[in-house]
Amino acid sequence: MNNVVRVAAASAFLVLALGANAQQDPAFPSRPITIVVPYPAGGASDAQVRMFQDALGRMLGQPIVVENKPGASGAIAAQAVKHAKPDGYTLLYPNNGVVIAPLLNSTAGYDALRDFKPVTQVTAVPMVLVASKKVPAANLTDFLKYARSQPQGIMYASAGTASYGHLASAQFASMAGLRVEHIPYKGEAATTMAVRSGEVQMLMTVPSAAMLGQVQQGNLTMLGVATAAPSPVVPGVPTIASVVPGFTSEVWFGLLAPAATPDGVIQKINAAMVKIMSDESFKTRLLPTGAMPRTSTPAELGQMMKNEAAQWRDVIAKFNIKAD
Repeated sequence: MNNVVRVAAASAFLVLALGANAQQDPAFPSRPITIVVPYPAGGASDAQVRMFQDALGRMLGQPIVVENKPGASGAIAAQAVKHAKPDGYTLLYPNNGVVIAPLLNSTAGYDALRDFKPVTQVTAVPMVLVASKKVPAANLTDFLKYARSQPQGIMYASAGTASYGHLASAQFASMAGLRVEHIPYKGEAATTMAVRSGEVQMLMTVPSAAMLGQVQQGNLTMLGVATAAPSPVVPGVPTIASVVPGFTSEVWFGLLAPAATPDGVIQKINAAMVKIMSDESFKTRLLPTGAMPRTSTPAELGQMMKNEAAQWRDVIAKFNIKAD
């Protein structure tokens, strides 16, 4: 190759390199960022985003726009973000459902591990286990003795077939060695009333104000919280893992970006979110909703998603769980 050709080739390479770097937008962000929420306005995901919306906008120097795209168990929003330009200006704020939905439905239209790049986990909501007052048990140890003594087993409620509560309860029953029957209801309110009335004996759910109110009024027995260590969300409640070793279950919320989003952009958003959620005021605001701040590195969230995909794939297969 003569010198002229070498210079031409080098120049072409430089142009390509500069073009690639330009795609990373060193001035990011230079316009508003949209966070797509897979659920309706007013829900837990939407409320959390609106808590940090203004703070993130101030931190990044651009407005944060919240766009609700409910439907198809979050798949509509996931598909929209999957196909968005991978420049950091369109993000997804899902929960565990983003990993679970494609495992239940081959037509979900996305692969959570392949089509998105993790930014950070933002919060975590622990699952709690409650029992009907008609069950003669004051704690989890007593409850397990009772459940194992029932020839036909016990019944548990969930907010719907293939819901997170359904999957988590099935895994708990398996690890605790219980014979159970799943009774699906329509929504969390109906499950609380079902366990209160004694239609079912057990409910694993997030600690909503309504459900905790039933516990405080003495209508339900709180058996445990599904975190590795005691949770400030439900002070004084023992962990389920102290009786059923290894069992934990939390609903996490976090930020994802389209898969080809530049790492520099991901890191900038991550750093801003970590700083925002470390403010004690956010913990104070989140606690009444049952959530706790829980940020992570992109790699940590990615690994958690991989672990959960394997975990729930096994549970779905073992219990032959099908989406409605």
